[in-house]
Amino acid sequence: MNPQPLGPLMIDVAGLELTAAERQRLTHPLVGGVILFKHNYRDPAQLTALCAEIHALRSPVLPIAIDHEGGRVQRCREGFTHLPPMRRLGDLWDKDPAAAREAAANLGYLLAAELRACGVDYSFTPVLDLDWGPSGVIGDRAFHNNPDAVAELAGALINGLRSAGMGCCGKHFPGHGWVAADSHLAIPVDERSLAEMEPDLTPYRRLTLDGVMPAHVIYPQVDSRPAGFSPLWLQKLRTEFGFDGVIFSDDLSMEGAAFAGTMVQRAEAAWAAGCDMLLICNSPDAVSDVLANWTPDPDPVRAARIARIAPQTAWHQDSMRLAAGKAVVTLLA
Repeated sequence: MNPQPLGPLMIDVAGLELTAAERQRLTHPLVGGVILFKHNYRDPAQLTALCAEIHALRSPVLPIAIDHEGGRVQRCREGFTHLPPMRRLGDLWDKDPAAAREAAANLGYLLAAELRACGVDYSFTPVLDLDWGPSGVIGDRAFHNNPDAVAELAGALINGLRSAGMGCCGKHFPGHGWVAADSHLAIPVDERSLAEMEPDLTPYRRLTLDGVMPAHVIYPQVDSRPAGFSPLWLQKLRTEFGFDGVIFSDDLSMEGAAFAGTMVQRAEAAWAAGCDMLLICNSPDAVSDVLANWTPDPDPVRAARIARIAPQTAWHQDSMRLAAGKAVVTLLA
């Protein structure tokens, strides 16, 4: 198998196994990863087979990602531990910060270990948004409304993820917790000044992240474009915050991305703004359009960042850490 650099698109597949057309599509040079959803999961054995089939298509292997945070956002259920929403760790923090940090680390290991055991490489977690109250789409996905608590708990969770050989993705930069609108359905607007947003930025300043996902939110005091389409925000992330990992667009099929026009125009705008990997989910016709009509110049720097998504270490299960993580689930239930 000849090595094929990873492209800048992360796309999904329709079912529990690949079709012939999907196998062909996943070898397209613009494709660099796969994102899985609930409809791609039946049980651990099926997931393991699907991941093995995807990994066998190319060299280097296509990284396989998933949204697996716990609480409301956990795609794999049957056969996996049902993880609590991250707010439960925040509740524990209010009683015992040291115990909360230890619990977060063990929960992070459990989250990553169960996925890696099936061949999933990466989860889009942790949520670094502060829970300011209005956002129902964030809500208990947030650790806390205190930026110090969020940074501490997310940092511990990340340590747990990394101990299982999985990277992390902080989301949704620079913060989705202030606005009420759901960016899946609308284009939220956060009217605060940059100074007023400083608490939301604290976790990004303090944590060493492997990936960051910008919000489909407009912050008009900074830029008229949503953060994921804003060179101002993404350059700020690179320079002021010193971030050198992968910048993932949020799903370009969401209503919050409609700002940029057609799907090809959305891809062009997110790429030009500075996103390294662009997600197009649950929209196969749009993927076909982008594969046929988008011709970005090759970028070895971005390709190298994407290659780091895949785990760099072999998978070895630690039964004691698994048991500790499951004990945390029981504690927080």
